[in-house]
Amino acid sequence: MLLDVQGLDVRYGRNHAVKSVDVTLDQGEIVTVLGANGAGKSSLLKAILGTEKSGGRVLFDGMDISNWSAPKRVRKGLVLVPEGRQIFVSLTVHENLQMGAYCRADDISRECEAIYDRFPNLAARRDMPASVLSGGEQQMLAISRALLAKPKLMMLDEPSLGLSPILVATLFDLIGELNRDGLTILLVEQNTHMALQAANRGYVLELGTVVLSGDANTLQADSRLEAAYLGGG
Repeated sequence: MLLDVQGLDVRYGRNHAVKSVDVTLDQGEIVTVLGANGAGKSSLLKAILGTEKSGGRVLFDGMDISNWSAPKRVRKGLVLVPEGRQIFVSLTVHENLQMGAYCRADDISRECEAIYDRFPNLAARRDMPASVLSGGEQQMLAISRALLAKPKLMMLDEPSLGLSPILVATLFDLIGELNRDGLTILLVEQNTHMALQAANRGYVLELGTVVLSGDANTLQADSRLEAAYLGGG
């Protein structure tokens, strides 16, 4: 098992955002976390990364990392592509890309060139401010930046947010390609249909609690999934 989250709790004052959540991922899986806005999905990912204070345990790649700092977790191979992409628009595309390797001391030039080969639009704008990129290009840059951290597990928080249907399809093609290359993925996504098409398994959060879990095909056919989004299930 690559990731084993046990009884994870996140609180913001009186707001109990994540309530004793258990999540597991095996090497090579795509697992999705679904739920309405405010269900606790982003808080869950941030707590796993260590940027939110939390209770419970996080075991990753055979080690208890519950008390590790976020940078130490990144060095271990746990990486988050945040909601909204969080590109540094005042920096160039290439400078943004290099930010992904901030925990590394080795040469990343070959990996950068491989990314530019994969994304010609980024290559054409490598020396331009990242502000010139479209939303889809910014998302590809955010994922590429995360790849330079050499992740064993990539967590994606609402990657399709604000993208056109054509770009969403391209994004999910990329997610599938990265997974076939061996990358394990934990995906938070509002587009339930695309997420369950891509995933092996899923969890459904409602008000910070897992109310449904199982393989993707079973979840897609379960009427309780819609109830969770409407706040009735």
